Amino acid sequence: MLGINRKLQELEQQGTIIKVGLVGAGQMGRGMVSQIESMAGMRVVITADIQLENAAKAYTKSGVAISDVVKTDQAAEASEAVKAGKVVATTDAKLVTALPEVDVVVDATGVPDIGAKIAWDAILNKKHIVMLNVEADVTIGPLLKKMADASGVVYTGTAGDEPGAIMELYDFADALGFEVVALGKGKNNPLNLAANPDTAAEEAARKGASPKMLASFQDGTKTMVEMTAVANATGFLPDKPGMHGFVSDVKGLPELFKLKEQGGKVDHKRIVEYINGIAPGVFAIVASEKEEVNHEMHYLSMGEGPNYVLYRPYHLTSLETPISIARAFIFNEATIAPWKGLQAETVAVAKTDLEEGQFLDSIGGFTVYGTILSAQAAKDKQALPMGLVDRHVQLKRAIKKGEIITYGDVVQTKESTIWRLRRMQDEMFVEKEQKVHPINV
Repeated sequence: MLGINRKLQELEQQGTIIKVGLVGAGQMGRGMVSQIESMAGMRVVITADIQLENAAKAYTKSGVAISDVVKTDQAAEASEAVKAGKVVATTDAKLVTALPEVDVVVDATGVPDIGAKIAWDAILNKKHIVMLNVEADVTIGPLLKKMADASGVVYTGTAGDEPGAIMELYDFADALGFEVVALGKGKNNPLNLAANPDTAAEEAARKGASPKMLASFQDGTKTMVEMTAVANATGFLPDKPGMHGFVSDVKGLPELFKLKEQGGKVDHKRIVEYINGIAPGVFAIVASEKEEVNHEMHYLSMGEGPNYVLYRPYHLTSLETPISIARAFIFNEATIAPWKGLQAETVAVAKTDLEEGQFLDSIGGFTVYGTILSAQAAKDKQALPMGLVDRHVQLKRAIKKGEIITYGDVVQTKESTIWRLRRMQDEMFVEKEQKVHPINV
């Protein structure tokens, strides 16, 4: 099988390209457009954003002449522009998912409910869908994957995001027959469960980032969501609710992931975890019972065993998304998907004391943060998935700081796509038996 680079070159030489539709022209989307403009065999032919100029600037900043950017919300005009070799900027996300000329849709909005709509529409229009929206994926990914499979298209997370990068290490080790003991990522900043857009504002201004996005990193929600995606792809679970959050350098990881009775820090194997001290990298802890394999690993300076670490010190976020686009289109393969179904859940926890009648806000906001549980534990508690939290969810009772919010604690004051799809997913999989995992979280 030819490498993706050579396959893309072949496409270009044959006079064809993979035509990409993008929704969301924020930092991630703009970076992806610029990266793809440097590539063979692929182009973002249409970009949607609620601010039309954001979509247009994604192209001009990538080197596309302004005269080649057609601004329209009209399907016929958009189709003609793409056929003429131009690109389209629009405010209509449905135009992206419905345009016949688009082969692969990318959701870069980061908003769970919007991502749900985009993925649903893309699959109904029989287009591959690449999600830069892990929050939507961990909430309704099993349903979307089942739909995509039935429609003959690919539903996938993205290369470059930590779950995708972790999955590459897992696939490599698993294919070689190693025992995979643990999978994880580094966390960029100390856990601060009280972080909110106000506390994150100063640092966000220095970094040119969104305070809300930064707060979602600081309060751990993003890490919990990312490792939930890995759990749903592999069947691995947290060693305990919320994971441990150990402090370590890369060299110390193999010892850390020994079982406690062997002098390590964990109770189980086949776990997901995050580590303070190794960001921005991702890792897989592997082992082997074979004497010759262990001898070779020692010879290769991989350590003394029995555990070894495979470590990738970078992930390029949306700059790597074109790899997932190409894999979906050329090889009909996903980079990462919830192959194991709903194995874990990121659930909503009160960030501060909340009052009866108060509305929740959203990920990275002032009211809640996310923590990871096994799917069974979340079901037993009737815990509210973090991806269902938005400003239309109202509390029916007062909630104390640190308390898990349940379905029974809230009322939804406005119907949303992601709530509707989550109900459909729960009904679809309610009778399905899950494989029993040794961790009882």
